[in-house]
Amino acid sequence: MKAMKLKFYSLALAAGMLTLTACSDDNNDNNGDKGNEIENGSTLKGTITEDVTLTAGSTYKLSGEYIVEAGATLNIEEGVKIISVYDNIVDYILVKQGAKINAVGTPDKPIIMTSEKEEPGAWGGIHICGKAHTNAEGGKGSSEIGGAVYGGNDDADNSGTLQYIRLEYTGFAFDEEHEANGISFYGVGSGTIVDHCEAYKGSDDGFEFFGGSVNVSNMVVVSCSDDSFDWTEGWNGKGTDLVAYQEAKATLGYDCDCLIEADNNENDNAATPVSHPVLKNLILAGNGESKQGIRLRRGTQADIDNAKVCGKGQPLVVESPLTNAALKNGTSKLTNMTITAALKSDGDYTNDDFTAVTSNKVDEALSYASFDAIKAACDWMKGSWVK
Repeated sequence: MKAMKLKFYSLALAAGMLTLTACSDDNNDNNGDKGNEIENGSTLKGTITEDVTLTAGSTYKLSGEYIVEAGATLNIEEGVKIISVYDNIVDYILVKQGAKINAVGTPDKPIIMTSEKEEPGAWGGIHICGKAHTNAEGGKGSSEIGGAVYGGNDDADNSGTLQYIRLEYTGFAFDEEHEANGISFYGVGSGTIVDHCEAYKGSDDGFEFFGGSVNVSNMVVVSCSDDSFDWTEGWNGKGTDLVAYQEAKATLGYDCDCLIEADNNENDNAATPVSHPVLKNLILAGNGESKQGIRLRRGTQADIDNAKVCGKGQPLVVESPLTNAALKNGTSKLTNMTITAALKSDGDYTNDDFTAVTSNKVDEALSYASFDAIKAACDWMKGSWVK
């Protein structure tokens, strides 16, 4: 699948350039704070430079890049469905620095973003670039998809609101180094509101954080083939009520990687600001394979409280001297955690250190028989927004 899509990469770029100034196939007159209301059935493509609104209950096609420029806001109302066209052009939504996306669904009228072809990797997801910090070299970065600048020193930056959204079949791959997550948060600030979002059967990560200080809550990742949650470049926001579930390889036809893969900076493990999110209330259930559940590495720090990790041969792994040291000296904290096998480490933070915290334990019997079992344990997952 990757080879076929790579062949059309240049065509995708050319198409994007040709549609650079387009907003959609059909725009209505300006409508106050909503900006231009986009007619039901329209195709979204090109670049928007002023506010637009996708109206409640409408269905749209997404063809190629849909870029929100600085100063513009993309409003998406409850019950909107966006269907990516499956062709030789990569489809994605990119929100640049200084732009906003206000996508607000409800539990029973969620915003659904999907593809004509119901297959992982069919389209490119959402990419949001903010002005909050990144520890990438020079304090600036370029988004993996779209090449947009992110990073700065405004950790309270506001890129909008994302609530009650389900993203299906994302993960389009340009090459082995450039794949599209469900939502990619690039230097996104804490003024941005993110809750009740699901990434469903993507071929890359569910949600990935490249620096920034954005806080997220009530986030669900189901059977994404790479990592469910991923962070790097100094993310230090809060994550509350996080669920990852991976179906068995025999069911999916593909394997899944980590439930959480966590880095500070791949090229400089000591880069500052250091990744140090604060996570609370996690249920992470793997697919029975031998890979890692939570993989803390490359200098990351973290506070994790009340987490249950099962279904992985290595439910909790600690790598790199700096990550070990932060746990050993108490800079990082693991509390109220249950894992199904002993912690593995390449340094001096050991399973004995982990279980010395009396609220932590190793319990081989911990398991969730199905995704429904997890939903039953989480009142906040009610409604049709979770698939």
